[in-house]
Amino acid sequence: MGSKKREKPKHLGRGLASLLGPIISDPIGADRVSSSSDMVANFPPDKELHSSLKEISIEAIFPNPYQPRTVWDQRELEDLAESIKANGVIQPIIVRPAGSGFELIAGERRFRAAKLASLATIPALVRAATDEQMLELTLVENIHRADLNAIERAKAYKNYLSTFSLTQAEAAERLGENRSVIANHLRLLDLPDEIQRMLIEGQLTMGHARAILALPTDELRRKLANRALAGRLSVREVERLVRKYLAGTGQLKTPPSTKPAHILDLQSELSRQLGTKVAIETRKNGQRGKIIIEFYSLDEFDRITERLGLSCAEQV
Repeated sequence: MGSKKREKPKHLGRGLASLLGPIISDPIGADRVSSSSDMVANFPPDKELHSSLKEISIEAIFPNPYQPRTVWDQRELEDLAESIKANGVIQPIIVRPAGSGFELIAGERRFRAAKLASLATIPALVRAATDEQMLELTLVENIHRADLNAIERAKAYKNYLSTFSLTQAEAAERLGENRSVIANHLRLLDLPDEIQRMLIEGQLTMGHARAILALPTDELRRKLANRALAGRLSVREVERLVRKYLAGTGQLKTPPSTKPAHILDLQSELSRQLGTKVAIETRKNGQRGKIIIEFYSLDEFDRITERLGLSCAEQV
């Protein structure tokens, strides 16, 4: 009895590939499409490619409304502008019709550099594209080229999830990402604005931020972030301080416990071994009970399960 062949999950592929068309080899000074180019190479050239290549007035082009990048390296733009002055724009940008003008789909770095170079027009492929295609392509182009800082990337993921009402798992599948990557970035948005600014400016790394997130209050997070910045602490040093706090050294005072001394000793030892708060609750004269192991982020959960010899972090 035959069974239906299970459909493979859909990732970014033919839809965006047909939008991009064939990718030209990347010359010096041109933007990279990175892994997107490998994806595009598997599909035949767009039949309308040649007729869609036009010289368009710079003034008629508007920025991509879904562009997640907010920080642009001015020196890099100036270097690219000098290259464009000497060699022209070798790889066209991609736009879609919008009212009386056009909206950028891909190539904003080249577009900005062309404006710096005082060009009147720029070569562009004019393609039909939905809002969803624009957002997905912009995300993929930037994420795979690692052009976004951690906070920009986090906001891009959040925008993608809210715009298309997706779960993290659904977004991960469509973007070809690991769900934990998306989850880790989204948690950065829970940090106070001051710490987010440190990340944007490169004063702290994402490793620092992920460790700091395990602390239970924003006040503690700010204190540790400032201490890490002032003392130029490594990620490992910050993680050690967080574990020390969570294990009880820096915990807020709690009412005296009525638990037996041997239970308190065991709690303390488990907390030290696991690097987090552990509580043992007993009943039936100590013959039954439960062990409660606290975690404050999925990263913390991953670390604890690894310490316990488990591999179930993706099930949370």
